[in-house]
Amino acid sequence: MKTNLAVPTVAQSPQSSSLQALIRRYQPGQSLPQEFYTDEVVFQADLRQIFYRSWLFVGHSCEVAQPGDYLTVTVGDESLVVVRDRDRLHAHFNVCRHRGSRIALASCGQAKALVCPYHQWSYQLDGQLRGARLMGREFDRAEHGLISAQVRELAGLIFVCLAAQPPDFEAAVDAIAPQLTPHRLDQAKIIARHTYTVSANWKTLIENNRECYHCAGAHPEFFLSNYDFGLPGDTRATRRYQKSLAESYQRWQAMGLAPREVSFPDGGWFRVARLPLKPPFLTESLTGQLTAPLMGDFTQPEVGSLRIIGLPNFWGHANADYAMTTRVIPLAVNQTQIDVAFLIHPDAVEGRDYSPADVAAVWQATSEQDWQLCENNYAGIRSSAYRPGPLSPLTESSVTNFLTWYLHQLS
Repeated sequence: MKTNLAVPTVAQSPQSSSLQALIRRYQPGQSLPQEFYTDEVVFQADLRQIFYRSWLFVGHSCEVAQPGDYLTVTVGDESLVVVRDRDRLHAHFNVCRHRGSRIALASCGQAKALVCPYHQWSYQLDGQLRGARLMGREFDRAEHGLISAQVRELAGLIFVCLAAQPPDFEAAVDAIAPQLTPHRLDQAKIIARHTYTVSANWKTLIENNRECYHCAGAHPEFFLSNYDFGLPGDTRATRRYQKSLAESYQRWQAMGLAPREVSFPDGGWFRVARLPLKPPFLTESLTGQLTAPLMGDFTQPEVGSLRIIGLPNFWGHANADYAMTTRVIPLAVNQTQIDVAFLIHPDAVEGRDYSPADVAAVWQATSEQDWQLCENNYAGIRSSAYRPGPLSPLTESSVTNFLTWYLHQLS
């Protein structure tokens, strides 16, 4: 049988008292003290107390649609194999129960069984040990199944949690699934994927995503179709935006889309909101026109853009014709891996129905602009001249909210 055991609780390190003292130095309404972005002790605490305990976005249901399909993801010292068998999806620690070797070495693949390349122990897709040669008569295969983690699918998105007692997931399902399901990401296909290594601490990327203070000056492609309003805590608005939002809600409700903004309820880890695009834009494209066929259940394109974020490592936009997801994985205190994927209708034909470059144009440009902004920001944070700076109460309240959530996880 497989073993349902997640990452054990780690005793407090000798540096715990200094970390708590650092937390007490934080002044609400400001950016964090420098050590939160540059100190290795803090980075290890981030892994241990946030990434090893939270729901993490790892991929898409369409990537593991058939029995035997698998993908792997590595966070810190932990590696998981997410694999589908005939019955359901599983997430196993990528650790052989013999002497600990990694089992799956590729980022994705198709397999009838999971076979360790070291001594060829083989496991069924559900984690049960199938074969272990030369182990003697007294060896009990049933006691040496793979150790498993929690895994959930949410309207085509896959989340895992390494903790034995994960945070609540049902509230996210209730809020997000009714709004994301019509896009049918579980039936979509990925037509482009861009992977980046950004020279910045992971928190600078999340902070950047949590505000649009910088959007008008930094993101001309994004700003073509998007208002720079709509984030929780952003007090700015115009009559034009408020009118567009009200009219859009009426239209979406008539279409059966059930639009509802849910922003980090009770200090939680997720947000979802469907927001209007600037007329006459139908999608987040350079021209305003659709870049691919309508996705999922849609029969008309005026569905705005559904925005989703899951702390600590996910955000995405779902439009009428394509969806974009961003996965954040910390590699080191000063280095972060980003994976940006683009999904469209599974029957669309390249060259006839879409061009990958056109689908990805806005978010490739916007993402790469953000990575440069974050690297510049992090370079300044590392300076001896850095001091925590004031956050705008008009446009950066969402950054303050993220920092509050982050420090609560460390406390």
